[in-house]
Amino acid sequence: MKLLEYASYDATGLAELVNSREISAVELVQLARDAHDHINPIINAVVEFYDDAESVSGSGTGPFAGVPFLRKDLDPSEAGRIKECGSRLFVGYRPTVDSYFIQRARAAGLRVLGRTTTPELGIGSSESALCGVTRNPWDLDRTSGGSSSGSAAAVAAGIVPIASGSDGGGSIREPASFCSLVGLNPSRGRVSGGPDHQDSGLGAVRNFVLCRSVRDMAAALDVFSGPHPGDPFIIVQPARPYVSELSQRTGVMRVGVARTSWSPVDIEPDVMDAVDFTARLLEEMGHTVIDIDAPYVFEDALNIWFGLTSLSSGSLEVSARAMGRSLNADTVEPVTLKLNEYGKNLPLSYSREVQEALRKMRFQVGEALHSFDVVVTPTMPNVAFPLGGIHNTTNPTTSAEDFTITYAGLYSHLQVFNITGQPSVSLPLAQSTDGLPIGIQIVGRFGDEATLVRIARDLEDAIPWAARRPPVFAGASEL
Repeated sequence: MKLLEYASYDATGLAELVNSREISAVELVQLARDAHDHINPIINAVVEFYDDAESVSGSGTGPFAGVPFLRKDLDPSEAGRIKECGSRLFVGYRPTVDSYFIQRARAAGLRVLGRTTTPELGIGSSESALCGVTRNPWDLDRTSGGSSSGSAAAVAAGIVPIASGSDGGGSIREPASFCSLVGLNPSRGRVSGGPDHQDSGLGAVRNFVLCRSVRDMAAALDVFSGPHPGDPFIIVQPARPYVSELSQRTGVMRVGVARTSWSPVDIEPDVMDAVDFTARLLEEMGHTVIDIDAPYVFEDALNIWFGLTSLSSGSLEVSARAMGRSLNADTVEPVTLKLNEYGKNLPLSYSREVQEALRKMRFQVGEALHSFDVVVTPTMPNVAFPLGGIHNTTNPTTSAEDFTITYAGLYSHLQVFNITGQPSVSLPLAQSTDGLPIGIQIVGRFGDEATLVRIARDLEDAIPWAARRPPVFAGASEL
């Protein structure tokens, strides 16, 4: 198999080749290594491709048998493998347990071949002092998004067809939008964070994957879903496998469409055109489409951003002590230090205020959106922005306040659904006038990923995106 052919398959397609014995799992690993060696020097998406990748374990059966896979170097952990969270504070750290996420990946046949870049501690975009700059395969002078930056860039450029991501406020969906990928943030409780990160970030953080096709998304839901001991609650389980939803009728839905900004950040014209186009397409499919206003007050969301950031400062101090290191300019980045300083002297009662703000937002958004089967929004108000600037924790001139306000504004259609727990997926439905990817977010009711699978399938059928390739792509002759 040629490198370009390998890079053009989705994960399900590669697994079908392995199961039919047209190619072996080891051959796929070798192709992934070749793709890495060919592409990674250009985009810097992979911080470590394992030296022993050809011998890593993985089930010989399953929906992703033999498929190369990369791990975002932040949330899931592999026992004995390095996990540095994009930070100099954690250099050399090796967990002693496998995350349930990794256990399920291997059981499904995925071969974990290495780890991808992430901004420090998942804060910011695609630059860090430890990992360097991760570039977008669609435009090397632009960000690939954060914080699942390396995973998104690696999948978009064809190094692997699927990679892990995590999302606490948009960190799967933003890079999916910027890199023309499918990026689902599942319902709270759908994918366990155990054995040591159940319900992380006060329930806001979920682990899942970035991929290229809706069928890969559906298969991944079947692979990674399900409760484990220690999970804070058990979410309603699906009526049938998510892959089965690909053959089910969608039915007529009531669709809410956000055509306005939910923050002071303006929506770029190309992005708004993409929202309008998606709304018209859904109407043509027979759905009822109704415009909606912002379901919450932006200032409330901004307070939550400040609150969650501030409450995490204590855990950074604990981590530093556990590593036998100090928090200073040699171990963490300038904005990270400022964010930690901002929150560490707050009174204990502040936690109750944050919890009440979260409760209030869940109620307000629930009241505003409960009558809709799905909601359509821009994933991001903009296409991928240029590298550098205020979006990264490496910028010494950026204050904690300015950094937080910037991200609250940019993620105004994203973090709200981390708070409510609703599933939401960014689909690569459009491109800007200069060819940059634009993602459209589809939000479902809590626990209803099945509806998202069906409507995402319909949109993929209507707007096939599989043939789109970025200028930087594994096996491309011009590279």
